[in-house]
Amino acid sequence: MKRGRLSFLRRALGGWLWLPLALCGCAGYQIGNQTLFPTEIHTVYVPVFQSNSFRRNLGERLTEAVVKEIELKTPYKVVANSGADSVLSGRITSDKKRVLVPGMTGDARDTEVAIRVEVSWIDRKGRMLRDSQSVPLPEEIADVSGTGDVVPEVGQSIATAQQEAICRVAQQIVGLMEKPW
Repeated sequence: MKRGRLSFLRRALGGWLWLPLALCGCAGYQIGNQTLFPTEIHTVYVPVFQSNSFRRNLGERLTEAVVKEIELKTPYKVVANSGADSVLSGRITSDKKRVLVPGMTGDARDTEVAIRVEVSWIDRKGRMLRDSQSVPLPEEIADVSGTGDVVPEVGQSIATAQQEAICRVAQQIVGLMEKPW
């Protein structure tokens, strides 16, 4: 009876002694989305995106979507002045619409809306925060694009396709803010 109790205590102590050793092996790992982003940045200023498009309010809509994505998916706080730790700016370089599937009467059955944006993310000192090797473009500019489909037969419009493309571009822009692996 004593021997059974002794072996039980020995096994229990052996298990507890291995626990700290096992946890020490995980000391280099971090948990949470804070590890994906540069830790020296706490605030981001996002001025209204410039636009070369003739469509009204496209830059404002993209800026709003980017701000929402930053607040939702990053540990950063978006502030309303240029005294922030970093500035994320961009310019819409093109806004195109093309017919994917023409109808029998000449109407478009399926249309694609595409938006292309140049993005720059710099810190207070003017240094680029995005690793230039992840995007094969000049260091100061990242080229991001997104598309949205319009199928008028199911009630979609150009505005809904533009919003879909804007959301996709905003997600890509915030994805560029992550540290490289």
